[in-house]
Amino acid sequence: GVLTAGEHNFPFQFLLPASAPTSFEGPFGKVLHQVKAVIDTPRFSKDYKCNKIFYVLCPLNLNDIPDIEQPNTMSVTKKFSYKLVKSGNIILTATSDLKGYIVGQAIQLRTEIENKSGRDTGAVVASLLQKVAYKSKRWIYDLRTIAEVEGSGVKAWKHAEWKEQILVPALPQSILQGCSLIHIDYYIQVSLKSPDVSVTLPIYIGNIAVNRVPLSPSRSIQHIPSAVVPSAPPEEEEAASGYHPMDNVSIPTKSHSQQQPFSYAPGLSFQEIRADSEQTGSPNHPTLCLSTGATVPYYAEGNVVPVPTASSLILPPEYSTWGYPY
Repeated sequence: GVLTAGEHNFPFQFLLPASAPTSFEGPFGKVLHQVKAVIDTPRFSKDYKCNKIFYVLCPLNLNDIPDIEQPNTMSVTKKFSYKLVKSGNIILTATSDLKGYIVGQAIQLRTEIENKSGRDTGAVVASLLQKVAYKSKRWIYDLRTIAEVEGSGVKAWKHAEWKEQILVPALPQSILQGCSLIHIDYYIQVSLKSPDVSVTLPIYIGNIAVNRVPLSPSRSIQHIPSAVVPSAPPEEEEAASGYHPMDNVSIPTKSHSQQQPFSYAPGLSFQEIRADSEQTGSPNHPTLCLSTGATVPYYAEGNVVPVPTASSLILPPEYSTWGYPY
């Protein structure tokens, strides 16, 4: 038809397909949803166009992933040499309470280190890693550290335990359903700076928390005394220098990247949020959570403390100065 002079309104609606993937924006790929309107003008005249980006969230229910409520454990043994002629073993074991988490949830991490050598170890570091793979002519990988906590080293002939937690910040979910070109994975990596040894625990980040049903009294596990297991004979240095008892100690935490407020983009900072203060967003704009990592604004529910926005959009982190990933 023909548009006469004046203002015209054309209400419309679209039904989003169930397979529409969650919105995502990274340095080497993005998933965008937008609506576009065009006014077709007569021949040789310029057409008028406009578009509006909107965000889609396809929630990931962690309870749909098998064994998601089970603890995640991995152990590694590293043999190393020191002082030219001496050698020893390090046994590093890391355990998380679950295999999947939501934004705002704390990852409970327990690390055990058995230092079967006469040399002190370096500091122990636990990191939350995000790995995004982009499919092109070849795969491009973007690996970044989201959060990090560091503990002290372990003295010689000591058995140490380190308990810490990492709070999951606003992050895109692990699985972009309906998108086969972008894969998002998360890991908890626990490593020693010296000797070089590490373990990696794969985890999921979702939108619906894991249902942890407590055991009923009839199903509760009774305490059973542990059986006496004979220990292996001492090896190499232990045999040469005699038996060394393994004392049990606790590792203190030296630093935590989440203890200090940080900015999500260059030049962008926010005032400290107090739990006892009321946070109210602008009536004209939605309440969003700022996202860490390659992502777009993230709508969150539950115990997450949202950050009121001053505009309708939150820009992703600045990637213009980034080098090509390896």
